[in-house]
Amino acid sequence: MLSQSAPAVTEKRPAPLRTTSVPEAVYEALRESIVSIAEPPGAVFTETAIASRYGVARPTAKAALERLVAEGLLARRAHHSAQVPELSRHDIDDLYGNRAILEEEAMRHLALEGVVPVAALARHRELLENVRSDDRAALARADIDFHRALVLGQSSPRLAKMHGLLMGEIELCIGQVQSHQLIRPTDVAEQHQGILDAIAAGDAALAGRLTREHIFTARDRLLSKFDADHTVDRPEAP
Repeated sequence: MLSQSAPAVTEKRPAPLRTTSVPEAVYEALRESIVSIAEPPGAVFTETAIASRYGVARPTAKAALERLVAEGLLARRAHHSAQVPELSRHDIDDLYGNRAILEEEAMRHLALEGVVPVAALARHRELLENVRSDDRAALARADIDFHRALVLGQSSPRLAKMHGLLMGEIELCIGQVQSHQLIRPTDVAEQHQGILDAIAAGDAALAGRLTREHIFTARDRLLSKFDADHTVDRPEAP
């Protein structure tokens, strides 16, 4: 979306595998490389290249790619290789608009239920630690996991399921916001804290409003970046 290049995956230096099962490690390493824009929009993935990159069997590479496609972090047309999606301006606006609807309602649920999910507090602490280190990839991961933990912590499994369907593409957006430094990490942390405080106070209206403002701030910054990057593509006015 913000880059027109489509580098071959074999040219990339692989992210380190974490200590876990091999299929999970390959999936996690690829996911982080996509979200952090180490693999930019348009980058192409093949089973052979992934197997070679990580020294794994092709079925393992295939499973990781299929999982990323299912989550929306990769897109694949019939008879084509998987590719990092290039989101349009409409895609970004649509994703953030629907995300705001779902997360605003989720925060209202949490406040009315008087529940501050333990997992969300843990992810918030991780984000605060990464603010001090300015590790953008880790910041994006903590930001994503914070919102996911909040939604999973409320009582509606259907709301959580709908949110989960958006999260892959939302992660692409959050990764770009962090990688391009469109919002200061300290501002993200302060906004997260405000949401947590509103939930803890049982103020459903405030929790919902702060969530919507937080999401739309990121949307507006990313759309501004998109517009700036695509000005060259616009025809000049007569």
